Amino acid sequence: MKLGSLARPKNLQEAVALQKALAQAVVLRGDLSQARCIAALDASHPTRFSRVRGVSVAAAVLWDTQARGVLEVATAWTEETELFPYVPGFLSFRESPLYLAALANLSRLPEVLLVDGQGVAHPRGLGIAAHLGVYLDVPAIGVAKTMLFGKPEGELPSAAGSAVRLMDGTVQIGWVYRSRNGVKPLFVSPGHRAGMEDSLALVRSLMGRTRLPEPLRLAHQKAAEARRQASG
Repeated sequence: MKLGSLARPKNLQEAVALQKALAQAVVLRGDLSQARCIAALDASHPTRFSRVRGVSVAAAVLWDTQARGVLEVATAWTEETELFPYVPGFLSFRESPLYLAALANLSRLPEVLLVDGQGVAHPRGLGIAAHLGVYLDVPAIGVAKTMLFGKPEGELPSAAGSAVRLMDGTVQIGWVYRSRNGVKPLFVSPGHRAGMEDSLALVRSLMGRTRLPEPLRLAHQKAAEARRQASG
């Protein structure tokens, strides 16, 4: 697995071209059944109303799927001004460098990435999970809190565990998944070297007592804690 720097586009036109090129390398199949060590990735950024200086932090939580516990936590931070600007649909250029830095701080590398964001459920087929998956050539799955692209195939039942396909026309690009009774759904999509069914099955196996898969919940928590410490 390579952990070097991602190419940083000079403008959005170049970013679009990079996304379209990398999307051609996405593989939507793979066997995740034997994966034991996964890394959940989330980032924390200052809001425009924040009273602390502009530090952005990424957290990588290494999780053992069999023991259902944390093996290790690593973080990385940078000044928010050093990152690619926030533009919807181009999140990977902003956050991926931080995620790579956090992964580099782990003592071992994961078999699967679980990323807060989109996989192929993206206008150009390359959300942040797909971008990282292709770049690192590792299985990756996106778990997003909001829908960026696509249309649910039907109405999602309110019961926990319910899922309907997320479609781009006649092509499935992910799932709309209700993780808890009555809560807002998650949007699950494979990023690379993972199939549709396997991606949803893995996410389901990682659920705890909250809306998010437990490793992602912890990554979200650790990133926020680390940002407060770095900002202090």
